[in-house]
Amino acid sequence: MQIRLAYAGETGMYVSWNTYSQLTQPTVSYGKHPEDLTHSTSSNVSVTYQTSATYNNHVKLEGLEPGTQYYYQPQHSNVSKPFSFKTSRPAGDHTPFVVAVVVDLGTMGEDGLTTHVGTGAANPLTPGETNTIQSLQDYEDEYEFLMHDGDIAYADYWLKEEIQGFLPNTTLEEGAVVYERILNDFYDQMTPITSTKPYMVGPGNHEANCDNGGTTDKVHNISYTVSICSPGQTNFTGYRKHFRMPSAESDGLENFWYSYDYGMAHFIQLDTETDLGHGFISPDEPGGSESEDSGPFATMMNQQTTWLAADLAAVDRAKTPWVIVAGHRPWYISYANKSSAVCWECKDVFEPLFLNYSVDLVLSGHVHAYQRNAPMYNDQPDPRELDNPRFPWYITNGAAGHYDGLDTLSTPYDNYSRFAQDTVYGWSRLSFHNATHLTQDFVASGNGSVLDSATLYKEHGVSSGYGGGHGGHGGHPHARPSGRYWP
Repeated sequence: MQIRLAYAGETGMYVSWNTYSQLTQPTVSYGKHPEDLTHSTSSNVSVTYQTSATYNNHVKLEGLEPGTQYYYQPQHSNVSKPFSFKTSRPAGDHTPFVVAVVVDLGTMGEDGLTTHVGTGAANPLTPGETNTIQSLQDYEDEYEFLMHDGDIAYADYWLKEEIQGFLPNTTLEEGAVVYERILNDFYDQMTPITSTKPYMVGPGNHEANCDNGGTTDKVHNISYTVSICSPGQTNFTGYRKHFRMPSAESDGLENFWYSYDYGMAHFIQLDTETDLGHGFISPDEPGGSESEDSGPFATMMNQQTTWLAADLAAVDRAKTPWVIVAGHRPWYISYANKSSAVCWECKDVFEPLFLNYSVDLVLSGHVHAYQRNAPMYNDQPDPRELDNPRFPWYITNGAAGHYDGLDTLSTPYDNYSRFAQDTVYGWSRLSFHNATHLTQDFVASGNGSVLDSATLYKEHGVSSGYGGGHGGHGGHPHARPSGRYWP
């Protein structure tokens, strides 16, 4: 159960799945034809933690052909036909492609977002409404892989949901079981997608521990802290055990920061929760804080920022002209309570590197709403906007959906906001057309409509391939080329 994939370089794929018993030698059979799984690879990685009901099994398939369809079957799978995946496009392949992006996506149904909420929560689904997981399934033939930039499942909401009357009350000891059940519900719900599409994840604050950094029962005047968490439900333990991201392939650190190439793009996942470097510790979230009992994970000061600088410096822009960075917390967002939402330390540490190495797009969430901003640096919009800007383009989309609903953005919006909405659940679709044009769409989960669409033009020192002017088509920088990837 809970089958999931992740890229392991151009010629590798991590295959992970869960079992109720520990496997002595987790094995994956695979091949290029569904009835001929002639190859097999094994590992010795079958790991669990206190309070977990299952074991996480991880096998790395190596020596695969890039851009190739494979069929596979994990050990003890009882499915009637094998699963399938497609390996990464090689760096330098400038064929158009699409990526799906979600942030802040939780369990759907009886343990999470559904057609009703408890006291104090908001924005339930309407009867029959398509939720984000279902929407991603509906469109999975259109995108190559799924990025999930933090806040995965929201199992740490179990106590809040009980206090608000959404879930029945349990003891704190039984709460550990509820926490694990919510995690398992989510991973099971995602399996139809993650068993065929690589699922590239990053850390968010809700992966830190079992209690969302603290919960208060106002009726009984009781405040709960991380001290209520059972062994195994602190310090990002479940997140660290459950996933395998390409950190070894990119000299990153576990599932916290890493990078990978895909065709014409270089993707970077950052950790905005811990290990920010330069002595910064986020005051209200993990960052090594004892109140969260989470991190740090680096062994050297500034390890993440040192890695980021080296990773960016090594990018071959002729092969991968696009550089995309994801990090859970934003710093450009129209939100009233910025002290709890914005990662100012991240801005101080990361933003100069983004400018210096010409990062194109920065994706975030954490605030449960959608806001597309202008390209930015040091609180100033780029005067060229999306027409070959020098500054990175910032988009926050935390509207994927979870039990607590959506956040309300603060109006009037900040001067850098170009489109914002806080009433609809949805996800982002990135369409890489060629070396110079990239479109980001906000897709409403409920009906698949595109509520916002914008195209970034960047020269990258390479030809657009259109002909006829600096943007092609008579020189208009945002002229739309033909092709199925353009909405």
